[in-house]
Amino acid sequence: MRTLIRASHIIGFQDGEHRHLQDGVIVVDGNEVIHVGSSFDGTADTEIDATGMVVTPGLINTHTHLYESPLDKSFVEDKGPRQFYGSGLFEYLPARSAASDAATARACIAFSMAELIRSGTTTVMELGSYGDDVAELATAAGLRTYIAQGYRDGRWFTRDGKRAEWEWDAEPGQQAFRRAVEFIERVNGKANDRIRGFLSPMQVDTCSEELLRQSRQQATEMGVPLALHASQSVVEFNEMTRRHGLTPIEWLQEIGFLGDDVILGHAIIVGGGTWANYPADDIGILADTGTNVAHAVWVFARRGIAMESFSRYQDRGVNMTLATDTCPQSMLEALRYAAVVSKVMDRSTELATAADVFNAATLGGAKALGRDDLGRIAPGAKADLLFWAGQSLWMTPLRDPVRNIVYNAQHEDIRHVMIDGELVMRDGTLASIDEAQVAADLQAAGESMWSRLPEGDWNNRTVDQLSPNAYRPFEG
Repeated sequence: MRTLIRASHIIGFQDGEHRHLQDGVIVVDGNEVIHVGSSFDGTADTEIDATGMVVTPGLINTHTHLYESPLDKSFVEDKGPRQFYGSGLFEYLPARSAASDAATARACIAFSMAELIRSGTTTVMELGSYGDDVAELATAAGLRTYIAQGYRDGRWFTRDGKRAEWEWDAEPGQQAFRRAVEFIERVNGKANDRIRGFLSPMQVDTCSEELLRQSRQQATEMGVPLALHASQSVVEFNEMTRRHGLTPIEWLQEIGFLGDDVILGHAIIVGGGTWANYPADDIGILADTGTNVAHAVWVFARRGIAMESFSRYQDRGVNMTLATDTCPQSMLEALRYAAVVSKVMDRSTELATAADVFNAATLGGAKALGRDDLGRIAPGAKADLLFWAGQSLWMTPLRDPVRNIVYNAQHEDIRHVMIDGELVMRDGTLASIDEAQVAADLQAAGESMWSRLPEGDWNNRTVDQLSPNAYRPFEG
């Protein structure tokens, strides 16, 4: 099937960069773009009239935890113990994870599919524990998905809410590593190659040197991306310097882990910045090794933590990508917060521009995945497209589509979503997802998790004790 799309505004790809084409056409043959330009002399089987609309490449979300992130809502906001520098890693997330099960995970994944597509994600990377569920539900939703079965041979915990501790068990880590490799071999290329696998040792401080070296070698042999949480908290940063006398990124360089197929989430607490107050050139190491960064601005910004600075990484030559990590799983908000928070940190309106963050969410993500057929509208690229209302309350007046999208657009402005040449959302309606049902299932999953929360908390606290509501209950 050959489809001709006529649009008032197209963000096409030309001479190595995005370009703004007005009153143009896109021709899609099957799942691939074959033509972009002002006109088309050939024939087509069908036509999409996108007059008045903006068509852009789909957004690439390089770091998510779909199986649990929706349950952060009404739980982690406004909380973060000062002894852990505001991070929720050592109290809130372990308690949530221990109180969840396979049923709550599946509800989260199903809900996430709707949330991602509605907010502009056409390619997502999932670091988690329920790979088969993710593959099944992503296939049904039509979402292009990279999936990793996470593994580690250590874990962090707190006994008293005051100190973080680590304990190690090598054999379960090795078993999980082998399962992760087997999973990739089993799912890679499914759903017309929309499903692919990658390797994800979970955290730099919970993986031994041996496990990270094995991961590095295996990723090279299999030709798959390699993702790792690193430099994501002050507690982690201090622990790694205590162990090795090196920053997390310096240590990863020393053991030969870094490279252009590596995506570090989140590389935000780095040597040379004020959060760690530790002299080093971590940003230079990332640039020189070609290592990619998955920047999930919101998960930190809501805790009062921000990257210093997006533009410094970019100017040094680090390939920056954008991600959501946690709820809301909205790449539209990721674009906006990346731009605005970065401007605040640099005290400059002319840095972290709309073009910079849009590039990170498209071309940067594609580069990190080693894909020149994603993140762009050009002949040979996959037909992963977003159709934005151009004449809505939020998008009018329309002069610069990308600035309007980054600073003004709302989720409702995404009218259609095409992935792999198929419309998975048309006129704001998802093709294969019952939104009311996935929302109801997530509500039930949340209530189930909240009721079991004392089982996973170090102090056996209820959800209302660990995370009191914003307002007290009404009496009488």
